[in-house]
Amino acid sequence: MELIKIVSQFSVPEEIQEVAPLGTGLINDTYKVKTLPESAPDYVLQRINHYVFRDVALMQNNIQRVTDHIRKKLKERGETNLERKTLTIIPARDGKLFYFDGENYWRLTLFIKDSQSFEQVTPALANQTGAAFGDFQYMLSDLPGEPLGESIPNFHNMPFRLEELKEAIQKNAAGRLEKVQSIVDELLGRAEDMCKAERLHAEGKLPKRIAHCDTKVNNMLFDREGKFLCVIDLDTTMPGFVLSDFGDFIRTAANTGAEDDEDLSRVGVNMDIFRAFTQGYLQSARAFLTPMEIELLPYGAQLLTYMQTVRFLTDYINGDTYYKTKYPEHNYQRTLAQLTLLHSIDSHMEEMNKFIKEN
Repeated sequence: MELIKIVSQFSVPEEIQEVAPLGTGLINDTYKVKTLPESAPDYVLQRINHYVFRDVALMQNNIQRVTDHIRKKLKERGETNLERKTLTIIPARDGKLFYFDGENYWRLTLFIKDSQSFEQVTPALANQTGAAFGDFQYMLSDLPGEPLGESIPNFHNMPFRLEELKEAIQKNAAGRLEKVQSIVDELLGRAEDMCKAERLHAEGKLPKRIAHCDTKVNNMLFDREGKFLCVIDLDTTMPGFVLSDFGDFIRTAANTGAEDDEDLSRVGVNMDIFRAFTQGYLQSARAFLTPMEIELLPYGAQLLTYMQTVRFLTDYINGDTYYKTKYPEHNYQRTLAQLTLLHSIDSHMEEMNKFIKEN
């Protein structure tokens, strides 16, 4: 009944039948809102984690601008059923893009019926995902007006992440530094090269564009026949490097093992997934990318894997204060698994660069 009261604060004309949990998201709490009559649309209600997203108004404004622009672009292409191919934000009764109940922030979007998402990635799905995320960036490459705000400041800022690591090393709050000293030495030894993107940006050679910043296959919806519908989970959509979006997909989807795999022999980069995703991505994105952006795509896979290794290691040294852990050494195992993946990507860089040049 409390959730139904929350929904009633939004501009929903239908009768609310029930509100039930939906999905297993780690950041926001998500619910499906069923309405009557049966032919009426359903909705998705989310309680926004305002400890992660501290400026909810900024984030919601970003999402509204992004979805409005994508809808405009799709309409210009002659696309139909736009309510299935973009997110639709339902405003609160006071006109805001969210509702604050005094303690929590809530938002409501239209539920896209007969849609599905995938967890496992095949080369064919990687190709379609690459084309979708490339097109997502392409459509947003001419978004008018002021730049989007940063919904999580410094989210993919490598110098900032390294400063966090150095601060953790200095404090050594959990007394774990000695155990990971060799990993610390290796990561800090690579720091200058891993800050290359920010340096190139400062020199005016590498642009920041609108990036999704969480390019996973399960952040896309497909219809029941497996045809792509739209990109979802736009909370982190903000200014960033295209190579970050490219690299984060390779880090997550092209890993032959798990992000926290206890058997490091299973961890490595799947080049079939890399090639399929790259072909799809360049097919959609080449039209607006600069030669330097294209050249740096494989470096993006290195960068985002290195960055995640740094973040897991930082949290381990700090005593597991950020990431949820299932056992005491979980962040240490995550660090080892990501470092193993980074080494695998290193060993395939020549092959990756060659593939980029040939495609």
